Amino acid sequence: MVFAISAVVAGALLGIPALIAPKRYSLIKMEPFECGKDPVALPEGRFAIKFSTIAIFFIIFDIELLFVWPWATVFRSLGWFGFSVMLVFLGILMLGFLYIWQKRGLEWE
Repeated sequence: MVFAISAVVAGALLGIPALIAPKRYSLIKMEPFECGKDPVALPEGRFAIKFSTIAIFFIIFDIELLFVWPWATVFRSLGWFGFSVMLVFLGILMLGFLYIWQKRGLEWE
């Protein structure tokens, strides 16, 4: 039952915008741009990617908490097996953190 409700909600979230979205596209509307930047101006140089790296870093650890919270509620019943599996999971996430740190994504200049 929960799966059916989830499927209906997901279908609605994907289908309704397609039905009510404007259909008149133009070159300016289809041009990609960053928030806070003028989409028509010429680029002033290389765009610093550091903000995107920090955003991905935040998402990685936000998703980590999504998995850690249910694990913490049943921690005692899982025993050492559950503890070791969580250590492996956290180790994989730390690889992402080390990658960002190696690429100097945490430094603001």
